[in-house]
Amino acid sequence: MALPLMPKATAVWLVENTALSFEQIAAFCGLHHLEVQAIADGEVAVGMVGLDPIANGQLTKAEIERCEKNPDLRLKLLVPDLPAPVARSKGPRYTPITKRGDKPDAIAWVIKHHPELSDAQISRLIGTTKPTIAAVRDRTHWNAANIKPRSPVLLGLCTQRELEEALAIAAKYRGPVEPGEENEADAEAEMDDGEDTPYSEHAEH
Repeated sequence: MALPLMPKATAVWLVENTALSFEQIAAFCGLHHLEVQAIADGEVAVGMVGLDPIANGQLTKAEIERCEKNPDLRLKLLVPDLPAPVARSKGPRYTPITKRGDKPDAIAWVIKHHPELSDAQISRLIGTTKPTIAAVRDRTHWNAANIKPRSPVLLGLCTQRELEEALAIAAKYRGPVEPGEENEADAEAEMDDGEDTPYSEHAEH
């Protein structure tokens, strides 16, 4: 059964503005009738602003009045005639707002530990843009002073499997490692561990 947008906020509005029963509101919003009763008692959704289903075209006033007269009736959700939006197949992945501030740290970590990854791969992996990657790499990012390399996996920006798949693709296009190149890389890594990198100069003050 299709549910209205923001079911709980819709339930708040119906509780406050109609004479519908808790069972009717619960059935329409996909909630338990006890949860609707808790909303009415002020125990749930405290401070939540109700969403008017009439204003957003999900119900009509006549439909509400029809069901108010008979508690055995159930509200019918209006289905718009407009075609459903096409899902995006390209572009950066969606990242929750709470995690977006972690992206520069994740970029710095990938640049430091996996320089073989291309900017396009980093962009897809973390859900960022090439200009942002370049700004982190060049230390021209607006928040460069506070960037600290942190794994995108630990930050929840990608999975370990996604990271490993990206590394496998990078290794495939890079080709076989030349003799001596691996030793040079190990030596650089050891030096890196013994020196402060531009992203590790963040002592607590």
